[in-house]
Amino acid sequence: MVIAPRHNPEELLLAALSACHMMSYLHVCVMHGVVVTAYTDKATGSMETFEDGSGRFLEVVLQPQVVVREASMIEKAQELHALAKKLCFIANSVNFPVHHEATCRA
Repeated sequence: MVIAPRHNPEELLLAALSACHMMSYLHVCVMHGVVVTAYTDKATGSMETFEDGSGRFLEVVLQPQVVVREASMIEKAQELHALAKKLCFIANSVNFPVHHEATCRA
């Protein structure tokens, strides 16, 4: 018997932030003529917990690794993460900072 892995709400929030940024990013890339051929992300978060068992996120760091079709697109691809961040519904809905440490190559 194979048991499907379970995800906790904290992991799902990280996944939602990552997916929302990716979708916003891919949209702005299309609008600016940047052709993305691969995209992966490693999302991490810092949390604090309290004696009563409650807790909260302090920050999330997304680490998108983007591959674009041509080297001439790299600079614009890097810049577009800022615009994607402004468009992301999930990042705009949380009360902690969402940072981006993106890398891009052709």
